[in-house]
Amino acid sequence: METIRFADREHKAFFNEMLSKTRNNDAYHRAFFYTMGICAETRRNIHSLFDFGEDGIRPEGLAAPWQTGGTRRLCRLAFNLWNGWTEEGKENRSTPYELFDCGLAPYFFEAIRLRYLEYCRSSEFTAPHIFAKAR
Repeated sequence: METIRFADREHKAFFNEMLSKTRNNDAYHRAFFYTMGICAETRRNIHSLFDFGEDGIRPEGLAAPWQTGGTRRLCRLAFNLWNGWTEEGKENRSTPYELFDCGLAPYFFEAIRLRYLEYCRSSEFTAPHIFAKAR
């Protein structure tokens, strides 16, 4: 069984509760709810960020008054892991440069691992065989 790094007990409980509530344990749900569970603000406001009836994200939740710079980063990553969503406008605030410049980065990497588990099975870089074929 894989080991998942959680920020605290509340993070782990939220993650398990949301997977149970949605009755879906696929990579999309796992990465999304893992990311949203990292901090208390997004856990408390999950209904403004995710539509449980439609089983989809609510990007308009980024404009909620409770949002901070850190929670917006977290939400942008979660939305992107869900379906490739990026914020439109002059500035793309969904880039690694914009997202990972905070203390939550170790958990962001864990969310990416959960979403792309098939590519992250080993902690070592395993792609050299791809480049060898190209020569």
